[in-house]
Amino acid sequence: MNRMKIYTNQTCPYCKAVKEELEKEDIKFINMDTTEHEVEWQIVVNLTGIPTVPTIEYKDEYFVPGRDFGNPQQLVGVLRSHADSPHEQSKRTFERVKTLNYNMGQAFQRMDQLLKQIETKLNVEENDG
Repeated sequence: MNRMKIYTNQTCPYCKAVKEELEKEDIKFINMDTTEHEVEWQIVVNLTGIPTVPTIEYKDEYFVPGRDFGNPQQLVGVLRSHADSPHEQSKRTFERVKTLNYNMGQAFQRMDQLLKQIETKLNVEENDG
């Protein structure tokens, strides 16, 4: 597995847990404390738009907690199964935007259904009261 960078800070307990899991799985990484590497960290934040640690840079891709993994074990699985894409970056980006659009549309449909259910229940309670 290629070396990776992990952007962390000293006060982040989740960063510590992720690093411990990577070490346990014998996955080598370079720790990049955000206070010591402020310029590099700002470049990462500007790129991802998410100033969250631990952010992992691996094979020219970025993995952010919450967005790309939910816990240290899941991160290890993501990293172990990661493969270089045979597609150009522009094609991958376009497909990801389409997926994002689809997921947002689904989320809005679910929210609309929930709001209609709430509205119906409020109307029934109002008419009964």
